[in-house]
Amino acid sequence: MAIVLAIESSCDETAVAIVNNRQVCSSIIASQISVHQEYGGVVPEVASRQHLETINGAIAQAMEQAKLDWGQIDGIAATCAPGLVGALLVGLTAAKTLAIIYKKPFLGVHHLEGHIYATYLSEPSLEPPFLSLLVSGGHTSLIYVKDCGIYEALGETRDDAAGEAFDKVARLLKLGYPGGPIIDKLAQEGDPQAFALPEGKVSLPSGGYHPYDGSFSGLKTAVLRLVQQLEKDGGQVPVADVAASFQQTVARSLTKRAIACALDYGLNTIAVGGGVAANSGLRTILQAAAAKHNLRVLFPPMKFCTDNAAMIACAAADHLSRGHTSPITLGVESRLALTQVMKLYQSA
Repeated sequence: MAIVLAIESSCDETAVAIVNNRQVCSSIIASQISVHQEYGGVVPEVASRQHLETINGAIAQAMEQAKLDWGQIDGIAATCAPGLVGALLVGLTAAKTLAIIYKKPFLGVHHLEGHIYATYLSEPSLEPPFLSLLVSGGHTSLIYVKDCGIYEALGETRDDAAGEAFDKVARLLKLGYPGGPIIDKLAQEGDPQAFALPEGKVSLPSGGYHPYDGSFSGLKTAVLRLVQQLEKDGGQVPVADVAASFQQTVARSLTKRAIACALDYGLNTIAVGGGVAANSGLRTILQAAAAKHNLRVLFPPMKFCTDNAAMIACAAADHLSRGHTSPITLGVESRLALTQVMKLYQSA
């Protein structure tokens, strides 16, 4: 059992949480969405300044909510990769400072490993091996989870991530930012069969298609051309139908690859993580398809789908219980493959 305070600041949420093994003691999230909406996306420098302004208050709130003192904390963690360098540095520096002041072990956590562990927060009995479908604004991957820190990438997007495609299509339809929740809500009012859109396939040099890799750039372009044609024809663009058709196509594409991958590797559990895990279309289609093959699908609670520190603390607690700690000299990295997680740690 390990009680860990963790900080997540890889993008536009300043989050601090305390987790006792897999039980959340406190979770504070200071969102910057309203700040970045006027720009239509996250501005890195603005995000860093916002983190600086809110980090101390968030730490104090997390400690107060958990009703713990520093003597009861076993370790301090922070997201160190991947993400916006300036934003990551704010959280990492705060965590290191706390670790030094209170003489606690320090752990740097991979952001995507955190999204894998988000499912553990609602399913404490979950244990590897299982297949993780990571779908967010910056990443779309199929990961074979073999053990804590031991991962194999089986499939990924070759261009846009699923969440990125949602944001771009929302911008195209003039719906605002962030695109995922807006399109999901609008899709409830539309016909998902209204327009046939391409799912996107990745060709192999030897012929045929890669079974687990995906592509969303072509889908985004197809939506653009559809809207242009509808406008050219002089009619009003049925935005709800376009949103529903787009969402259905993304969900169907992700589902086909995840189911095929799980069956091929003999994995009976699919754990979904990342912001797009909150999408109602993906939840419905994936769960229905999995049931036909007697596969179990697990989604994190909605509040832990988007970026949060509880998932980071949960991952750190597992590493700490295994004797893994990070050197206080650990830096941040804008990019780091999930398969390189163990380079962040040293054995105690």
